[in-house]
Amino acid sequence: MSWQLTAADLPDLARGATLLGTGGGGDPYIGSKLVERVLGDGAITILDPEELPDDLFVIPTAQMGAPTVMVEKIPAGTEPTLALRALEAHLGRTADATMPIECGGINSMIPLVVAAETGLPVVDADGMGRAFPELSMETFAVYGVHGSPLALAGERGETVIIDTGDDDRQMEWLARAITIRLGGVGHIAEYAMSGADVRRTAVPRTISMALALGRAIREARAEHRSPFEAIADTLSRTLYAHVRELAVGKVVDVERRTTEGFAKGRAVIAPLQGDGSFEILFQNENLIARHDGEVVAIVPDLICVVDHETAEPITTEGLRYGQRVRVLGISTPDMMRTEGALAAFGPSAFGLAEPFRPVERLGV
Repeated sequence: MSWQLTAADLPDLARGATLLGTGGGGDPYIGSKLVERVLGDGAITILDPEELPDDLFVIPTAQMGAPTVMVEKIPAGTEPTLALRALEAHLGRTADATMPIECGGINSMIPLVVAAETGLPVVDADGMGRAFPELSMETFAVYGVHGSPLALAGERGETVIIDTGDDDRQMEWLARAITIRLGGVGHIAEYAMSGADVRRTAVPRTISMALALGRAIREARAEHRSPFEAIADTLSRTLYAHVRELAVGKVVDVERRTTEGFAKGRAVIAPLQGDGSFEILFQNENLIARHDGEVVAIVPDLICVVDHETAEPITTEGLRYGQRVRVLGISTPDMMRTEGALAAFGPSAFGLAEPFRPVERLGV
């Protein structure tokens, strides 16, 4: 059933979505503040995907670009609604609802900004079930809904329509180039679809799951319980049922560069107890974790870095030398582990030689 989201929910939602974003998806604090500014004392209607009318017209909205740029280049806040209106004008049809394309940090918030400005409801689902760095890496595309035409808006009122037909990778390539020219950040509306398409192609109820995760972490800390047990317990009742602790240690090295519109690099973690080395490679999001050279988690499963005491999620742009962290491996839903899904956003899509193996079957 539908439910109401208010400004009081935003800190928990941002925390949970950042955890699910596996290091990427943009800065959650910035996103929540953008929503707060527009929402005020109001509320946003969140729609359950299973209750959508077949002919409901949904246009997802999001921000794209390198997370490292977003920290310094704060959005004006008007861009995502501008992108939505540009795509509506191009299609000659008005949206009945909007939806996230991913459930990471700021991109859990962008559709809420649009909803607060326009009065549209937001569908409780997304197209990644986590965060991925490229627009073509969507369950929408895997299961037959294509992203084009896409509308892209900049902070100075620029709008661009990109129409590449069924070629989602070409759409990503062109949109990425324009985003770079806009200073590294752009806002988009894409993957327009029906309510029936949402049920067939989206990862369901990720907004409510992110909210539940963030709330569970906060309440566990307030009650002096383990927030890590709270994470595992909350996820055990969802499509993300398996949680494993992969490492506990200190960040001793971070290499990070912004290139080709992405934040790419690696982090090295020294165990707090025992010997050995632990390394994470990332492209906006964490892609692969190795312990003494052996793979212990790999995309599309989630590799989440959190504070080793509070379980507060740490994004890839937030990683710093000296941080004490825990690394959690979380399983993705079955619809993200099919042959078609792995072709779109599995290890080979990122140039990794290692095959996908579920995190629950990998040893540390």
